[in-house]
Amino acid sequence: MGAVSKSANPGDFSLWSIAIPAFGPSLLFGIGEGAILPVIPLSARDMGASLAGAALVVSLIGIGSLVSNIPASIITARYGERRGMVGAALLSLLAMLLCVFSGNLWFFGLGVFLIGAAAAVFNLARQSYLTEAVPPTLRARAMSTLGGVGRIGLFAGPFIGALVIHLVGLTGAYWVAAVCVAGAGAVAWGLPDLVSGDGVAPKGPQPTLKYLLATHRKVFLTVGIGVLLVSSVRSSRQVVVPLWADNLGLNPAVTSLIYGLSGAVDMLVFYPAGRVMDKKGRIAVAVPSMVLMGVSLLLMPLTTGAVSLLLVAMLIGFGNGIGSGLIMTMGADYSPRNGRAQFLGIWRFLSDSGGSSGPAILAGLTAAVTLSFGIAATGLLGLAAAAVLGYWIPRNKPVAR
Repeated sequence: MGAVSKSANPGDFSLWSIAIPAFGPSLLFGIGEGAILPVIPLSARDMGASLAGAALVVSLIGIGSLVSNIPASIITARYGERRGMVGAALLSLLAMLLCVFSGNLWFFGLGVFLIGAAAAVFNLARQSYLTEAVPPTLRARAMSTLGGVGRIGLFAGPFIGALVIHLVGLTGAYWVAAVCVAGAGAVAWGLPDLVSGDGVAPKGPQPTLKYLLATHRKVFLTVGIGVLLVSSVRSSRQVVVPLWADNLGLNPAVTSLIYGLSGAVDMLVFYPAGRVMDKKGRIAVAVPSMVLMGVSLLLMPLTTGAVSLLLVAMLIGFGNGIGSGLIMTMGADYSPRNGRAQFLGIWRFLSDSGGSSGPAILAGLTAAVTLSFGIAATGLLGLAAAAVLGYWIPRNKPVAR
């Protein structure tokens, strides 16, 4: 098997040289996830779950990912990025089959949980792989492309899943996902071995999680708080558009169109955003991204119809799109070579914690006050994220590793 390395002259490196092995698995994994996300609650309902129970089953993906980030970092550090991705693909494949053949809601929930756990291992391993394989001067473009390709997969997955569901029924979505994750594992198996321009990755004793938390506590308590806020706003934005559209009395077809166009804008700007981050620095994208999202969310309760909501939703999509790969890029920037996987595990735990808390905060404020208040409060979180990152990124400017 060949090896990929950071060139001594970063100008000689091209992302095209690793496009298929590095980004192909992400695309396939994204298609698989996109295919099953819309049908998981439907499958749960078919097995007798209540509406609340179906929502809980859906949340098991996020819970599985959250609790598996730290174990994923240990697995990746011990067995390597390539084996980590292959193992995650195999686990996800088994989880998909469990979802297909389980007629019991508890076993189905276990399958959904394992899908989230597998995603945690896969996502961490691919981020660690790209961090090591790509020169720092191209890092943001690589990470934004990684995030963008995953979003393309999530966008395309439901359409592919819908076609197969039409032919074979609801389980067709899980078969699409099973084929995709198997393909992702096969492509990951063919990844070249990693050799950095500084030599092979450090071997021997790895730093403990406690040591990494103590050594990098300033980063975790400053930029890490910003990452938590960013993830909270991003996860909430997936909920607020359909909820506010329903509040305005728009029909489901119009709501889906608005949501889809927002997602399309999101997908179109990931690579230019990565280029700006590489050329102008991380703050050049981090602050505008969160300001745009924060202002858009503050404007949303003022919308009164489909057109005004569409304009705000597209602005949210643009703000989120230019931030594609931002969290992964900053995690790669700050991660040490020795203990990189464990550091990224902590980083992703912060990110997933924010992602889990965002919709919960929105739901709580909506129940306690109103939906418009909850959306506006989420917008303020976006502005807070911009302020935190704007203040701390320059003062903790990472050394390229």
